[in-house]
Amino acid sequence: PTAQHHPSFSFPLTATATAHRSNLFLLAFAPRETNHNYKMAFNKMFVMLPVMFAARKLDGEDPDIIFMLRCVYGAVQTVAVMVVLFIFAKANTASKDKANAVKVYVPPPPQPFADPNAKTQYSEKMLGDHLFTTARGLVGSTLFGILMTAGLHVWKGMVVGLAIQSVMCPFNLAENALVCAVFLKGGLGNLKEKRIFGEKLREEIDEKDEVVDGEGNVIVLTKEKAITKGKESAKNEKKSFEDMLLDTWDLGADADIKPLMGMLNKKNINFATSENGWTPIMIMSGLGAKSAIGAMRQMKGLGANPEQVDKEGWNALHWAAFHGSADAAKVLLAKGDYDGIALGLHKVADKEGKNALTHAKDEGNNDVAKVIEEAELPELNDGVAGEGMRKRK
Repeated sequence: PTAQHHPSFSFPLTATATAHRSNLFLLAFAPRETNHNYKMAFNKMFVMLPVMFAARKLDGEDPDIIFMLRCVYGAVQTVAVMVVLFIFAKANTASKDKANAVKVYVPPPPQPFADPNAKTQYSEKMLGDHLFTTARGLVGSTLFGILMTAGLHVWKGMVVGLAIQSVMCPFNLAENALVCAVFLKGGLGNLKEKRIFGEKLREEIDEKDEVVDGEGNVIVLTKEKAITKGKESAKNEKKSFEDMLLDTWDLGADADIKPLMGMLNKKNINFATSENGWTPIMIMSGLGAKSAIGAMRQMKGLGANPEQVDKEGWNALHWAAFHGSADAAKVLLAKGDYDGIALGLHKVADKEGKNALTHAKDEGNNDVAKVIEEAELPELNDGVAGEGMRKRK
């Protein structure tokens, strides 16, 4: 046997050594895609190096060792794939949450030889979109690593990669931002507070930071929300109606809706935000604040249109259903309020083909689903009765 055919003889210029280095390349870079944890990235080297040298001592000719490595590698990677797919499903759901439709500024992964005095370059992204693309990248890098390692094993008989990946896989997952968030930080809820990517909000960007687009071009941020200095303080600047609307949504159930209600009138009652097409009645339907129901009735008097849809095809009832606001759903559907059944709010399908009832059931908001089903019942009964009369005729 020669080193060309057996990985236990791993000399620097052999094909197996080349394959081994390819595997280490995947090991080093694939899992670091979403890593912002300097400590874990540093400590992992103390595990990887001893494992690498120990793996080179394995007898690649022993069929028992090869069988054992295959079994261990298969078991570890099966669990890894299940974890990664679970993470992807969670991230996909969270990416559609209206609370994550906010603009954030994400730093790059840490570089070992970066200039400590250089400005940090933040990429401008939508939090929901970044969540989805990061999860998709995790799935892709995991599957690619498995295919590369398994392919080299089949093609070149390499067992070193099987050993290294079996040991390092849990460490690679543990340092991933999404995995940590799901299993160690209570899930992918309230991401604006958790900052799992080390991101910043617009108001937190200062002169020490630099914002770039997807192609690396520097973005000059407008002064609309910038931190001002000198005599003109930002505190004296009046918020626009859109800012007030979005700020109210960001605060969720704890929001004080009085400032927003004070700005509402018949001209702006059906105002839609520029980026997502959100309206005041949509915000109030999904907000969950204590005084939201009274506000919705007040908004009806101003001419609020619950049939208006946002850029995802959601009307106000979709918002109430997805965010679990049963009281808002009652107001939207009740004949004495918005009379949503007559308007057909419950029948509207969004861009994914889902109506409000489907969203309520998918999110486990059974109380909202019950409200919608009870409101639909008279309509269904009328339909059955009408059909019976036609049959008798």
